[in-house]
Amino acid sequence: MAPTPTSAAVSHVGRIRANNQDSGYAGAHLFLVADGMGGHAGGDVASAIAAKRIAEADAEYPSARDAEFALQQALIAANAMLAETVFEHSELTGMGTTVSAILRVGHQLALAHIGDSRVYRFRGGELTQITADHTFVQRLVDSGRITPEEAAVHPRRSVLMRVLGDVDAAPEIDTAIFDTKPGDRWMLCSDGLSSYVADEKIQSILATVRTAQGAADRLVKESLDHGAPDNVTVVLVDIDDSGGASGIPPTFVGSAAMPLSYENDTSRRPIRLPTLLLHPLKATLPEDTHFEPEGEGYLEELIEEDRRRARRRRIVWLVVLVLAVAAIAGAVLAGYSWTQSHYYVGESDGRVAVYQGVQQTIGPIHLSSVYQATRIEVSSLSAYNQQSVEATINADSLRDALDIVDRLSTAAGG
Repeated sequence: MAPTPTSAAVSHVGRIRANNQDSGYAGAHLFLVADGMGGHAGGDVASAIAAKRIAEADAEYPSARDAEFALQQALIAANAMLAETVFEHSELTGMGTTVSAILRVGHQLALAHIGDSRVYRFRGGELTQITADHTFVQRLVDSGRITPEEAAVHPRRSVLMRVLGDVDAAPEIDTAIFDTKPGDRWMLCSDGLSSYVADEKIQSILATVRTAQGAADRLVKESLDHGAPDNVTVVLVDIDDSGGASGIPPTFVGSAAMPLSYENDTSRRPIRLPTLLLHPLKATLPEDTHFEPEGEGYLEELIEEDRRRARRRRIVWLVVLVLAVAAIAGAVLAGYSWTQSHYYVGESDGRVAVYQGVQQTIGPIHLSSVYQATRIEVSSLSAYNQQSVEATINADSLRDALDIVDRLSTAAGG
């Protein structure tokens, strides 16, 4: 019998924020965390819309592969809904949300992820981060420019490279399939937890607190004890082998648990976020400044990074194009060389001739030419041989073609 989960979902507004822009969901099969951004331009709306739309994918699937596809399509549909919402409510321009979601199918689960919310697996006493952050600093870490320790305190650590929202009609979504084992504890969280509570502390809590609800509550409290400058949301899923349903009704937390409101706080400046969206992470700054660049050099460096990435893409495409052209040219050359290894006997200016190539043309290009003309007049041949020469006579080789010419010469009395 397939292992079944016991789950919990907890969300808190944090110590500084006035509203909760996080959303969480724990259902029968689907579990997710969405961390909205856009500040007073609608981060709470973005995460709530995404969570409720993706929650519609909470169902049984025949395979993990089917679940993976359904989850990916649900995120794409949520992205389209966010774009439509911005079209109808222009004051929400720039809103977006991260999403990390898992969908269980028997002893496996499908995962879909975009942004910097995270999915962790606690197995055998070890905590493993499953997802990769789609952030500017993670890109620097991956390229070897900075260390993970430097990334944790980097002044640009709050810049996201990928999100759902009105900034990209076709966002790139990470998907994967994982096996589960009885005793696994899977955790989804917003960066309100992962940015302020050390992995070692998270691992200790997951190892010592027995129930999913107790562990989730304890993790949120730990973030609050660290000042919780950001919203914090935790969804836990325990895997056991008892069989049957978990008995926990589907639960929304955070902004998804509240009625949607599209009213904008006009006392704040609207935040227009480009493709590189800013996500608040710094506890020491007032709420409004969480979304502001730290000087001109801040955006200039991001723009330069984007330009370097575009240049790399152009170089890659140029290399691919050159290789493709080279491959086509090589294929054409190889094909032409093959045709020139063939011979046949035909007529040229009323005389028998040996041709090199094949009796085909490509547009105006002839794939054969006279290799050797003879003095044998076609008119001197018998009616049968005349017809054969005019229709061309294929030869297995140049030697064979010359032998055919000799036989025609003999038949003509030459």
